Amino acid sequence: MKKFDVVFIGSGHAAWHAALTLKHAGKSVAIIEKDTIAGTCTNYGCNAKILLEGPYEVLEEASHYPQIIESDQLHVNWENLMQYKKAVINPLSNTLKSMFEQQGIEVIMGAGKLVDAHTIDVEGTPIQADNIVIATGQHSNKLDIEGSALTHDSRDFLSLDKMPNNITFIGAGIISIEFASIAIKSGAEVHVIHHTDKPLEGFNEKHIAKLIHKLESEGVQFHFNENVQSVQQAGNSYNVTTESGLSIDTEYVLDATGRKPNVQNIGLDELGIEYSEKGIRVDDHLRTNIHNIYASGDVLDKTIPKLTPTATFESNYIASHILGINPNPIQYPAIPSVLYSLPRLSQIGVTVKEAEDNEAYTIKDIPFGKQMVFEYKNEIEAEMTIILNADKQLVGAEIYADDAANLINLLTFIVNQKLTAKDLNQLIFAFPGSSSGVLDLLKSCYDVIYKKQR
Repeated sequence: MKKFDVVFIGSGHAAWHAALTLKHAGKSVAIIEKDTIAGTCTNYGCNAKILLEGPYEVLEEASHYPQIIESDQLHVNWENLMQYKKAVINPLSNTLKSMFEQQGIEVIMGAGKLVDAHTIDVEGTPIQADNIVIATGQHSNKLDIEGSALTHDSRDFLSLDKMPNNITFIGAGIISIEFASIAIKSGAEVHVIHHTDKPLEGFNEKHIAKLIHKLESEGVQFHFNENVQSVQQAGNSYNVTTESGLSIDTEYVLDATGRKPNVQNIGLDELGIEYSEKGIRVDDHLRTNIHNIYASGDVLDKTIPKLTPTATFESNYIASHILGINPNPIQYPAIPSVLYSLPRLSQIGVTVKEAEDNEAYTIKDIPFGKQMVFEYKNEIEAEMTIILNADKQLVGAEIYADDAANLINLLTFIVNQKLTAKDLNQLIFAFPGSSSGVLDLLKSCYDVIYKKQR
């Protein structure tokens, strides 16, 4: 029977960062994977999504120069784009598998199931370990409706060889809005059905409304307060009906009603490891109720965002804890979240909703798209709302802009390092540029609020 110091069930970001660190520290390490090495993000999630979106960003930016760029003559060849995606993304799994093996990590293909606190069964072969890390991630949810087997998930969409002429998304969350932004620019007829009138929970409500209105102006048809009842095949197409009687004929149906943690059939019940429908319960050291068994990433029951960088952070923490480098409880920094729509939404830290009812915070809107027209490439709708505390420190921000992802990364340093306007004035930033302009506007807000308080 093979025995290791640490064994990981799952091979995504929640696992392999720790695996490499532990191996470099002299530990014997194995990774068990039943699907594709390196997990969802690398193979059929974040990487594929941002690659496919790239050309559409060009279309979005060109639309800001209607009198200068003849954007109606620009189009994306989806078939060629998909070939490019396959050429870039498909080899990554084997590349990372080779890297793991070259580093001395044993890669075991198969479904791993916990037998006891130190044993994992991999399809009939027992593997022993001093420490075990569960990093099994999540899978796409499927509505319990008639015809659910006819629907697709995000993994399917990211591998479409041809963009459908008509596509219907069930759910108005992150996946649907991101994909709808792409599909509508491809010329598809796009419908989005949502069971409430509140799409995209977790982002600035004003920015959400602005984005929905923008997508509607492009042709996306939203159907709020509608519960899907059935999906039925009609020749080469499908008919989607709701409880209210709405009927949509479409070529493609994507069920984007969320994701669920992979907690089934991995031995949790047999060992009495505690979990809920939200994931595995852990303590503040990411240990399950069996303390040599950790859990990491999207499989966790947690309130903080289930994001790839969060999974990486947790993976690195577990490695440091096992090695005795960091015996302290895990402490998360402020975590940025991004919606990769066109334009993008992003946020970090204290939200506007949280700040509105707390006198300790000051909220300030910065319409930097209008204030920096040419510097921000004519994207006049771009804007940011910031939250400052009583010490004149940035503690939260919410952004609506094409470049919202990069801007929120810049603000992440300011939030987590508690930088004030005085601190920022000690730094020199590249000029001219959109980010330096946004920082100047941010500093001016610090100063205005400080003068008002004095």
